[in-house]
Amino acid sequence: MQPDPGNDRGDRGDRGDRGEQNDLRDRREGERRGDGGERRTPGGRQVRIAAVGDVHVEESRRGQLFDVLGGIAGKADFLCLCGDLTYSGKLDQARALVEELSGVETPIIAVLGNHDHEAGVEAEMAQILKDAGVHFLDGEGIVLDGIGFVGTKGFVGGFGKRSLAPFGEKALKLFVQLAIDEALRLENALRNLHTETKVAVLHYSPIAETVLGEPEEIYPFLGSSRYLPPLEMHGTSVIFHGHAHRGTLEGHTPAGIPVYNVALPLLREHGMTLRLWSCNAPERRGAREPSRSDAA
Repeated sequence: MQPDPGNDRGDRGDRGDRGEQNDLRDRREGERRGDGGERRTPGGRQVRIAAVGDVHVEESRRGQLFDVLGGIAGKADFLCLCGDLTYSGKLDQARALVEELSGVETPIIAVLGNHDHEAGVEAEMAQILKDAGVHFLDGEGIVLDGIGFVGTKGFVGGFGKRSLAPFGEKALKLFVQLAIDEALRLENALRNLHTETKVAVLHYSPIAETVLGEPEEIYPFLGSSRYLPPLEMHGTSVIFHGHAHRGTLEGHTPAGIPVYNVALPLLREHGMTLRLWSCNAPERRGAREPSRSDAA
């Protein structure tokens, strides 16, 4: 016979209440630090992943990311950059970004954002990042030290029943098709990742929950829920995105996957410069060398 939950809670008395209060306090403290308040489980190897987006680097300013990157050593094993890396997509801004990142020894995974497309030189910008040793992802996956990362910019279109549908004018159908194509590329990349932990790096949000705080009129331009099926179907562990500067720090997909809005203006509003997330990793002798899983 299973114990009655009510009786079990009563037998614990104040200890159970204090435990729940401690859990809540730990979580709130974690939110202040930016690590989500996650506890490390005993045994195994633990790694920490730092994420930030919307750094909007300009070519004329030096040291503009010092407060973001200065303390990353010893805090994180990986750094994810969630798009809008530059202010207006200029190559000089990309070079300034690379200069800012030059002192970071942590492996860096990056996607572009809408600002990075403004000047129409996103291919050249991606190459600048690659030449600097950044793991640039555009509908691809990569395995680093046993952790799987998948990245794509994503696109707009809205959420749930209010999503734009490919119906009517040709221009609208083409617009919606861009979001569908991004979702397909994301699915193909996730399908080819065979790691226990899968980290999704996006620019646009896959859920409405983390854009709450933005004007409701612009929700359709902040992300798309078309990415939810592949993210949930293929066992994604955590999702990072940016773009929504006035959104909400965190939420969950319907299946419970944690989603973190890491837009730097939002993080700074809450006294943070990075979001840290910890996870289990395979022992190093079992971790594979870096490998890519390109979208089909």
